[in-house]
Amino acid sequence: MIELLPPYRLATREDAQELAELVNFAGEGLPLHLWHGLATAGEDPWEIGRQRQADKADEGQVIVVDFGAGAIAGLTGYPIDAVPEPVPDDMPEIFRPLQELENLAPASWYVNVLACYPEHRGMGLGSGLLTLAEALAEAEGLGRMSIIVAGDNEGARRLYERQGYAEAARRPCVHGDWDSDLEDWVLLVKEL
Repeated sequence: MIELLPPYRLATREDAQELAELVNFAGEGLPLHLWHGLATAGEDPWEIGRQRQADKADEGQVIVVDFGAGAIAGLTGYPIDAVPEPVPDDMPEIFRPLQELENLAPASWYVNVLACYPEHRGMGLGSGLLTLAEALAEAEGLGRMSIIVAGDNEGARRLYERQGYAEAARRPCVHGDWDSDLEDWVLLVKEL
């Protein structure tokens, strides 16, 4: 792990609410849809999301921006192997295009979640987190970055393209029972 200086820090379990909300922003509402599917009768889907994010925080997998009043932006990612695993036949259809795109970026550091609360956008927080992600990639000995974004998320696309990312591939979104107008997922890649 690289050294984190304020306002950046590793997330803790206490950030679980904010992390769940940030993950849902980044995932265009798909995470909440999935948590609904995991919830048992009477169980709050958000609690499932909070627990999952608390577990990731415990594992040191999430970096947040915090100016002293709690997490307002976050980053989660991981290295993709040089030879990605094949997409399993039993993978749910809704995930298949995402996994196919991820597999097209071998030997990269994959930005799985990059999100900021709407009221804090335009402050350079996303750019700062992407700079940290690149430092993490370099610390892992990786020479490129990758991220998947919703095709119609123009704000995110502008941010990534300003940072040097370019479209490498796209796949149609599979909705299943997810109520969304999203048409495509887009893989963006950046050479370091």
